[in-house]
Amino acid sequence: MTPRLPFAALALIAFTLPAHADGEVQKLITAADKARLDKYGETRKAALEEAKTGDPAAVKQLDALLARPLVAFSDKDLTGNWKCRTIKAGGISPLVIYGWFKCKVTDDGSGWRLEKISGSQRTAGRFFDDGEKRAIYLGSFSVNNDKAKPYGSGPESDQVGYAFRNSASEWRIELPAPYYESKLDIMEFKR
Repeated sequence: MTPRLPFAALALIAFTLPAHADGEVQKLITAADKARLDKYGETRKAALEEAKTGDPAAVKQLDALLARPLVAFSDKDLTGNWKCRTIKAGGISPLVIYGWFKCKVTDDGSGWRLEKISGSQRTAGRFFDDGEKRAIYLGSFSVNNDKAKPYGSGPESDQVGYAFRNSASEWRIELPAPYYESKLDIMEFKR
C-alpha cells in the first residue's frame, strides 16, 4: 500500500501553487484576440522591421519610445486625463506617427478603463493584470463620435494589446495585427 497525502494537504498545496492566467480576461477574450496575443512577438518584430524603413525622424521617435525601461504598474494609479497618440508600424505605410489627442482613464471599481475622447479613431476598453510590468487591454475601436460596440462584437471593432509603463507619467499599449491599416498600433500616453 502506498502512502497517500490526505485530501486536505493536497488542497493546501494546490492553493500555494502559482496562479495561471485563467482569470476574468481568459473568460472574455475572443479566440481571434487570443491568437493575436499568441503571435504578438512575431507580429511586433515584423512591424518594427518595416517601420525602420520609414522617415528617419519618425524612426528616431519610435526608437526612443521603445528604448525606455519598463517599470511596474503596481505602485501607480493611471486614472486621470492623458494626452495620447497612435503610432502605426508596418502595413500600408512603414511608419506613421499621429499628433496628440485626449484620453481618459477611470476606475469603476473593477479596474482601469480607457477612453480616447478626441480624434477620429477612438478606443474604449479595460485593462487586466498580466504580471508586474504588463497588462492586457481589451477594447473596442470606433470612429468619430460613433458609440463603441461592446468588446466581442467582431474583428472590425475588437482590440487587444499589451500595456507597458515607462514612468509615472508615460506608458503605452501595443496592439498587434489591428483590423485596419497597420501591423502594429502603439498608443503612447503622457501626462
